[in-house]
Amino acid sequence: MASPVLFGFLLLLTVALALVTGFAPLRRALFAKSLMPLMGRVLPRLGETERIALEAGTVWWDAEIFSGMPNWSRLEHFRCQPLSKREQAFMDQQVDTLCRMLDDWQIEQDREMPEAVWDYLKRERFFGMVIPEEFGGLGFSEIGHSRVVTRIASRSIAAAVTVMVPNSLGPGELLLHYGTDEQKQRYLPRLADGREVPCFALTGPEAGSDAAATQSTGIVERGMYDGEEVLGMRLTWNKRYITLAPVATLIGLAFRLKDPHGLLGGEEDLGITCALIPRDLPGIEIGRHHDPMGVPFNNGPIVGTDVFVPLDAIIGGREQIGHGWRMLMESLAAGRSISLPALSIGAAQMATRICGAYATVREQFDTPIGRFEGIEEPLARIAGMTYVMSATRTLTCGALDAGERPAVLGSIAKAYLTEGMREVVADAMDIRAGAAIQRGPRNLLSRMWMAIPVGITVEGANILTRSMIIYGQGAIRCHPFVQKLIGAVEEKDEAKLDKALFGYINFVCTRAMRAFALALTGSRLAGAPEGDLKRFFQHLSRFSAAFAFVSDLSMATLGGTLKRREKISGRLADALAWQYMAAAAMKRYIDEPKIASNYDLARWSAATALYRTQEALRGVMENLPNSAASWLARIVVFPLGARFRPPSDGLGRRVARTILEDREARIHLTEDIFVPQGDEVGLGMLEAALDKAVRAIPVETKMRDAVRAGRLERAPGYMLDDLALQAGVITSEEYELLDEAREARNEVVQVDAFDADTYKSLR
Repeated sequence: MASPVLFGFLLLLTVALALVTGFAPLRRALFAKSLMPLMGRVLPRLGETERIALEAGTVWWDAEIFSGMPNWSRLEHFRCQPLSKREQAFMDQQVDTLCRMLDDWQIEQDREMPEAVWDYLKRERFFGMVIPEEFGGLGFSEIGHSRVVTRIASRSIAAAVTVMVPNSLGPGELLLHYGTDEQKQRYLPRLADGREVPCFALTGPEAGSDAAATQSTGIVERGMYDGEEVLGMRLTWNKRYITLAPVATLIGLAFRLKDPHGLLGGEEDLGITCALIPRDLPGIEIGRHHDPMGVPFNNGPIVGTDVFVPLDAIIGGREQIGHGWRMLMESLAAGRSISLPALSIGAAQMATRICGAYATVREQFDTPIGRFEGIEEPLARIAGMTYVMSATRTLTCGALDAGERPAVLGSIAKAYLTEGMREVVADAMDIRAGAAIQRGPRNLLSRMWMAIPVGITVEGANILTRSMIIYGQGAIRCHPFVQKLIGAVEEKDEAKLDKALFGYINFVCTRAMRAFALALTGSRLAGAPEGDLKRFFQHLSRFSAAFAFVSDLSMATLGGTLKRREKISGRLADALAWQYMAAAAMKRYIDEPKIASNYDLARWSAATALYRTQEALRGVMENLPNSAASWLARIVVFPLGARFRPPSDGLGRRVARTILEDREARIHLTEDIFVPQGDEVGLGMLEAALDKAVRAIPVETKMRDAVRAGRLERAPGYMLDDLALQAGVITSEEYELLDEAREARNEVVQVDAFDADTYKSLR
């Protein structure tokens, strides 16, 4: 009799609980008042600058990942904007002309670009790519802007940085979105044609990652400007790491504005403000250079002491006083998506092109080194990472061109694509081995290698971006309930708290059940687009649900302290980032021609992303301080164990062969870079040697077959050629073909050597 009684009791308890929690007025009366102070202690407290940073930009596919049920149809039918005819013509003409003018080795030695290059950049309006045509700019799309920077970066990192800064976070971008009509008419045409060279002074010795803590100040007072007394600001600042500062004519400046004398009739501390300052005003010290890892782009400090400017210098005029931090955060939300990711892709595609050719041309033991498994492994990583990086750039720029300003995804693109650059170039250096560490005109990789820390560090250092910004911003902006909970507590609105809290509880429970069910069934219950990659889409759906559950469990157990648990926050950022990058790679496969090499590259990208997502989530669960929460997470997310593995050796071999043997695939994978024609030292010479080596492959195969058949004796390559000719195995024309290939191989494996006087003069 005990069992029916117990069952009846549990049934009554369940019905009572359902009635209580299902009837909103009763639920609010019983729970809301007591939960309000508890939620106030659990939820993070946001300062004003932190709130502005978190609310910058928009949410897009990141919200789909946080939802636990991504709408793949939305991604499948989204169309990334292609280059316009005008943009493609600019790439084929002006950009390629610029690339032919650039000698990166000579720029490194001279420590500056030639005057002719500066003149060409200004004349062809490279500094005005984001400025609309009505103001004399080029008015390019975001993908057009990005691909221009990528191509230039494949030729010269210094030139790419010089071009990208005026088109990214800087006066032009800020004027477009916040400037007054008068400011736009005055400055934008001059910025577009290079009469004004801009920089933006944000970072100082006391304010790096915490830029809002700036000690740069402006005091509202009356003073003389251009011969008349006006109401203005007396500015004092000390800034460093400012790109283009040594050559800039127009300084964008971020500072804290104060009105101690009440001249504006409001509060004394008016907040972070942005202004445009001409270079030649009294009190400005400018022109000194930093040396960023030897990469010769203009970068340096700016100091201002008692510099007086009128209030009209404020970007957007008086109405924008105190709104500078919001301006900067919203502009960064877009800028991070373009410049440094574009530079990273230029380096990655260049490394892919170089290593694919070099590993075919370079022989050891009479075998191209790309055939050795030790080389095959990094080759696969180079090709696969280049594919997923390029896909991520395309999808992110597509969102920007569609009107989004995806702050979280922009931070992902910046951090993970610059890290991808580091991985790819490191692998390329290993493959080139001794040739990679000898500086000179022949070595294109060494200058990329030196530039890696620049991309990793600037526009938000990757350590900070990964450990604090990506997940911290994403959890509040992208989660369907967290921001509502924070708002309800701040407003002390019991009705809103009740609705948000019980919606949150329902969300956690449903995503936990979904994650558990998908884990038990191998993701087969998840809806996904039909096609070659269906199983990968299903697995990503599973991990989206798992991520949503683990994320909520982390927030519930750690509360407001989560933002200080940066290792856990960083792993959650890894999981979020790799899910987005996998989606981008699979979106690329859907949109491009269905060829075997693309299928292998997409599978490699997805398999890598799933494995890294799994390991990131495992890292979170194993380090939750609450052992019960850790146990629950492991049971829900991995009831059958962690079963995802990195790409198999077989798949890696096929991906490596993509850039070794499939010429069209190799060209397609590196379509954004500049490839010089002829036998120019560097990539041009390597490409020419590759063509000769490929033409010689059938002849070499014929000789190897003759050795196996016993018609020829084994001998080193150069001796075997002679023996084959004498034995009639090959013709004299084929012998000449082999000789040309061998000579070309010998030339491209050489490294630069300098006489003593030249060596002493090298920079």
